[in-house]
Amino acid sequence: MKLAFAFVTALLMLPVSATATVARAADESNKDTPVSDVIARVGDQAITFSEINTALNSSAIVGLSIPALGTPQRDEVRITLLDKFISSNLLYLDALKQGADKDPTYTVPVNRFANAILAGLYRQHDQIGDIKITEDEVQDYFKKNIVSGTKMNDDLHTQIEATLRRQKLHERMQKADKELRDGAKIKVYEDRVDSKNDKPPADDTVLAEVNGESITWGQIGDKLIAAGKGAVMVDPLAFDHQARLGALQHEIDMRILAQKARAAGLENDPIYKRRMKEYSKTLLINVYRDRLVKQMEPSEKELKDYYEKNRNRFVIPEARKIQMVVVKSEDDAKQIRHRIEDGEITMYQAARDYSIAVNAKNDLGEVGWVNQGDTAHGLNKLIFSLEPGVLGGPVESPAGWHLIKVEEVKDALYTNFDDEGTHKLARRSYLHDKLNAYTVDLRKNQFTVEVYQDRLVQLAQQEADMVKALEKKAEKPGSLTKKRLKEMQKIMDKPPVPPM
Repeated sequence: MKLAFAFVTALLMLPVSATATVARAADESNKDTPVSDVIARVGDQAITFSEINTALNSSAIVGLSIPALGTPQRDEVRITLLDKFISSNLLYLDALKQGADKDPTYTVPVNRFANAILAGLYRQHDQIGDIKITEDEVQDYFKKNIVSGTKMNDDLHTQIEATLRRQKLHERMQKADKELRDGAKIKVYEDRVDSKNDKPPADDTVLAEVNGESITWGQIGDKLIAAGKGAVMVDPLAFDHQARLGALQHEIDMRILAQKARAAGLENDPIYKRRMKEYSKTLLINVYRDRLVKQMEPSEKELKDYYEKNRNRFVIPEARKIQMVVVKSEDDAKQIRHRIEDGEITMYQAARDYSIAVNAKNDLGEVGWVNQGDTAHGLNKLIFSLEPGVLGGPVESPAGWHLIKVEEVKDALYTNFDDEGTHKLARRSYLHDKLNAYTVDLRKNQFTVEVYQDRLVQLAQQEADMVKALEKKAEKPGSLTKKRLKEMQKIMDKPPVPPM
């Protein structure tokens, strides 16, 4: 299964190729990412084959299919994803260069996410730890809680272990919650949380202090407002203020856990570092993209000029679903039309018995949908002047003489800029073009882009070879795949269970 040629062809179609260096695999020994997996670099950011595959296998990638492993179609989608990754990394580097990582829109959620991850790790590592269940505990539970005469087996043993583990976990969590604030210095400014104030507090307003660390309105104001509104929606008699205080107390506990986690060195935990890297990079790209989009927002005149200039990209022409009979002469067409109108034959029969169109005997004249302007002038004029259900013609074209009947009509779309849907579509397209042009400029003039073509092809070929090897293995007698298929077939062949 050789995919190299098709893959290289797809690679050469990569939109970045005109502005990016398509390089041979270079020496990557001084980089953090393993050499064998790096397929491209944008500045100091590595793009790996495995992360492209991870994204490829995700149904969250809008507008892209998930083709089977080892197919040329998969390679084409992989190239499209690589281009998206390159563009995202260009925006990431530009965001850092422009100082977008100092924007509170970015820093507040990043810090909140960091605290949540650290709090969870601290609970798992230092508060919960490894919960062990001894055999004596299992037997004791069995004697006290299981019906006399029941035999102990593996399933029952596992269920008892799980029950005891849940009990111990609950006890540990209760104990940890009671002891969490021991020794902590906490000060809460309840009056600053009050929802009765006409205006929300300033972002730097301190709502609480936890061991010298401030919790401000800018950091959690949205959570407090949501908590208050949520409580009132559930119970109209609930107190918004109390719900806000409850959310603030939860944040205080979260901060204490995060502080303890940092003191325990959990910021060096591989899980924490990996998740923070993924989240912070993705968030910064999104925040920066939103900032750019706001800066690129067009005036009404700019948008209308853009729409008129690119009208053919937006307008979906009127379409008609038609049935057609094609014959050699005008006389033949007239005779057939009279027979149809007299009810002697139908359009389907006429197409089957008399039409000279190549597939008439199979499709019985069902042409399908035809867009305005797609056919010869005479045909187009007739098709788009007929009322549905009315027989038209004969009309001549290079193919012969046509009788036509319109079955359905789809009106033209996005023909008026002032329509809400057209306006939204034009704006979305305008901003997409502007952002794309900005990214292309980053590729050309700001940051280096390298694609390691040889490695990309090599890794894709390895994947294809692996799939081929697995297919051969699955065909061997006694293979697990064949066994599972047989078991599935047995299940499918069973008669349905009759309703009760």
